[in-house]
Amino acid sequence: MTPQRIPAIDLARTLALAAMVVFHFTFDLMLFGHAPPGTVFTGFWPWFARGIATSFLFLAGVSLWLAHGRGIRWPAFMRRFAVVAGAAALVTVATYLAMGEQFIRWGILHAIAAGSLIGLAFLRAPIALTLAIAAAVFAAPHLGRFALFDAPWWLWLGLSQTIPPMMDYEPLLPWLCPLLLGIASARLIDRARGWDMLRQWHPGPLGQALAWPGKHSLAIYLIHQPLLFGAVYAYTLLTR
Repeated sequence: MTPQRIPAIDLARTLALAAMVVFHFTFDLMLFGHAPPGTVFTGFWPWFARGIATSFLFLAGVSLWLAHGRGIRWPAFMRRFAVVAGAAALVTVATYLAMGEQFIRWGILHAIAAGSLIGLAFLRAPIALTLAIAAAVFAAPHLGRFALFDAPWWLWLGLSQTIPPMMDYEPLLPWLCPLLLGIASARLIDRARGWDMLRQWHPGPLGQALAWPGKHSLAIYLIHQPLLFGAVYAYTLLTR
């Protein structure tokens, strides 16, 4: 059976998307000189960016359990995995062509794809074990990084001492942590019958409209930055 869609999750994704658009729009303004240099690298902005990535990965963990917690639906999982992994590869190629050496080698989509595969092992694992692994994953890169992992093929892990400049970078350590927390939280909510209550809640017309972006989060993720970049670039040409 296909799990029933929960509007509250779509609304949460819409909120995360809105925050992402604000961050990337600010980045583009900075890039074209409409905001002070270094704006998104100072003050609360780096924390804002981390919060956005955390929310996407946490929601990916929640969604993974909602879709497959009662039993892994392999055809549906593999289709979704192929779409996300393919989108991650597209981002890598597109940013390499556009940004050269600063291209995204392992960004948020790579982390979601790999984390979803790993997360399958925790759908039925004891919740306490999932939380313990999440804590270990978060702590690992803060406890030590090693020159052994400086080779490019280890960048996905997150234990490198030397990290090349990238426009986005969410390695598995520590970014698998919020996805595992999403799985654990979804299971705890299920134990409290919270999902049953959320399934009975249906937002009005405004809520449905606001939930629409959350239903199409991957497509919006892929197209929003080219649109924002193009709009700011066009504005720059017209005003200078």
